[in-house]
Amino acid sequence: QKLFEMEVPEIYDGTVVIKAIAREPGERTKVAVFSKDADVDCVGACVGMKGMRVQSIIRELRGEKIDIIEFNDDSVAFAANSLSPAKINHVAVVDSEQKHLEVIVDDTQLSLAIGKKGQNVRLASKLLGWRIDIKSEEEKRQEIESQMAAMALRGAPVGDLKGLGGKTLQKLRDHGVETVEQLAQMTPADLTRIQGIGEKTVEKIRRVVTDYFERDRSSAPEAESEEAKAQAAEEPAAAAQEASEQEVEQPAAIAEEEPAAPAQEARQQEVEEPAAVAEEPAAEVPVSEAAPAKSEANAGKPPAGSENE
Repeated sequence: QKLFEMEVPEIYDGTVVIKAIAREPGERTKVAVFSKDADVDCVGACVGMKGMRVQSIIRELRGEKIDIIEFNDDSVAFAANSLSPAKINHVAVVDSEQKHLEVIVDDTQLSLAIGKKGQNVRLASKLLGWRIDIKSEEEKRQEIESQMAAMALRGAPVGDLKGLGGKTLQKLRDHGVETVEQLAQMTPADLTRIQGIGEKTVEKIRRVVTDYFERDRSSAPEAESEEAKAQAAEEPAAAAQEASEQEVEQPAAIAEEEPAAPAQEARQQEVEEPAAVAEEPAAEVPVSEAAPAKSEANAGKPPAGSENE
């Protein structure tokens, strides 16, 4: 505090007041400040131009980190400021008498809000004097779903309880016990006041109710694991089916392409071979043999002049 008074004139003259300090020496400090003058920015005054004032204090403390927090009389707003640099989505008062707060942040901001080894939330808790529980949006969603499931269980009719006979259930209904929640809230003394229900029946009822809630708690993780297994089993099956379809399509395409080429080549060869055969005899006939054949054909005919004579 003395260092701030030396470095920050507004603190020295009382315009800016240090309301609370939470410190882990040598590591980190959170300082809550408040301005008496509405025109004076309490955080800006402590930080200084380009951080010169706070940097001087950091050097004096040999590199200890310092967070300047704006004080607020509202515990909810003050808690959101104290958890800086994390961004807070929601702050709720769980128990004002016990000074218990619940803070909700995005999943990506959870580690920043908690800090290294819980340092950030620990210093914020010291600064406020309140207990702070930090939860991510996903954790809060799961908690709400669990509470709703528990409410549904408690609101279930007593007829859903397995292990109780029809006569016992009818006696409970006649006594005004319609839901599992009503039955769970009854003490053994309350049950023995019901006509026809003795100590053994009371023990059985308590055991059945306990088993009912425990069975539901254990069934939730099992259902999640079964769903995960089913999803994991579907993925390889889909991959295998896709691979088999590709294997079937590829040979079919090959079968369609490959026979076409040989058939076309065979037809071309058949057309070309007769043409070659037809050309060969004409090329091999000698001229000398063709001439005598012509003379022999003309030998049997008399000359044109002899007939006239």
